[in-house]
Amino acid sequence: MSQEYYARVYITLKPSVLDPAGTAVASGLHQLGYEQVTGVRIGKYIELTLKSDSEAEVQEQLSQMCEQLLANPVIENYCFELTPLSIK
Repeated sequence: MSQEYYARVYITLKPSVLDPAGTAVASGLHQLGYEQVTGVRIGKYIELTLKSDSEAEVQEQLSQMCEQLLANPVIENYCFELTPLSIK
């Protein structure tokens, strides 16, 4: 029987990759008086709903989606959280 899953995907730049958008946000925060901010990194957040017969299959599919489209594995890391949705 097919189960529906809710996935949250977090994509961030690898630590060795410069983040000009993060630097710009940090600068803007400093100009607004938030001097306690010492660093900003900008990433992506994606929500998906998937249907599958097994959680392992969903995890494999999510990894493939991230590797092929959602993230750029050369410069980005990704992780995801998976939650089964109740069937009504």
